[in-house]
Amino acid sequence: MKNLILILMAACLVSAASVQAQDMDKALAKAWKKKLKQTDPMEFKRIVEEREALTADIVKARQENIAHAGVLATREAEIAALKEEVENLKARPREVAQPAAKGPVPNTVASGEGVTYKVQIGAFRNKDLVKFFKNSPNFSGDVDSDGAKKYTLGQFTDYWEADNFKKYLREMGVIDAWVVSYKNGERVNIKDALEGAL
Repeated sequence: MKNLILILMAACLVSAASVQAQDMDKALAKAWKKKLKQTDPMEFKRIVEEREALTADIVKARQENIAHAGVLATREAEIAALKEEVENLKARPREVAQPAAKGPVPNTVASGEGVTYKVQIGAFRNKDLVKFFKNSPNFSGDVDSDGAKKYTLGQFTDYWEADNFKKYLREMGVIDAWVVSYKNGERVNIKDALEGAL
């Protein structure tokens, strides 16, 4: 009997709560209906258009966020690959660097047989970076007959590896980076090197 009374009381409370919620919903609907009647049609139109524009902006922002997340993931993967490459280069035994000398920029390309490729990062008349050659065996340069000093990074036996390195440099902001070729330590035409005419 007690359980029956408790169940009936609970049912009454639930029913009273739902009636009260319905009354509140009706009162709220009535208040908004009154506000709607008081609103100027042009103002209402402006509000609806503003809501649609904001909804479109939200959709666009979400799409841009997804695109940026993809770009970020790609950049993070590239950074991780470059860090791994740096660690691998640090682990390799260092080559003996050419001593820095006054005057023309020495050619620090290994004098071995065959064609090698480097990435030229700039050509300058008034910049002398020879002092940095002794600390970095992968940084070297040449002097043209007109006195322009051409600086290069890396040394590759495969053109496509050098081209990939060039692309990374361009992404990092070295927009003038491009691949050059050497044969037996002498700079040669890239077209001849690629066609095997040397």
